[in-house]
Amino acid sequence: MDERKRLKEILLEKSYREGSFTLTSGKKSDFYIDCKQTTLSAEGAYLCGKLLFELIKKEGDLKAVGGMTLGADPLVTAVSVVSFLQGAPIPAFIIRKEPKGHGTGSWIEGKSNIQAGSFVALVEDVVTTGGTLIKAIERTQIEGYKVGGVFALVDREEGGRELLSQHGFNLVSIFTRSQLLS
Repeated sequence: MDERKRLKEILLEKSYREGSFTLTSGKKSDFYIDCKQTTLSAEGAYLCGKLLFELIKKEGDLKAVGGMTLGADPLVTAVSVVSFLQGAPIPAFIIRKEPKGHGTGSWIEGKSNIQAGSFVALVEDVVTTGGTLIKAIERTQIEGYKVGGVFALVDREEGGRELLSQHGFNLVSIFTRSQLLS
């Protein structure tokens, strides 16, 4: 089975919609990719986890995988589970939208599984402008980790890759919008 091809089929069936939409960035769009419909399905979650883990392994020795809640939550879990099944376990972490209001006041959940100063991977379901990933990078660095790779399920090709590049990060995606729709 071609796993990338199968994931594309699932994304187009479950997640891709045409119409009139307002995105997180505030931009208007004639299409929407609701990846959670794919990442919260059993087969979709597995394929996302497997394909993202393969990309993360190519990037080097990254010690954990994380992302901004809510879009990245199923992705980081899937990658972590797949990594364990493949005998190279990496823990997951979740970046809060607001710092914890009590206790440690931390931006990140799952820190006890990650050594301070570690190089980590950040993932996102859909990248449009890149703003969410920039926030994720900043919060990860505030918590004492180094971002060693930035990955996405889908790059909408609307400036996110370029913004990340301006900040010194290369976005690696499973699909670009062009690839998804070809």
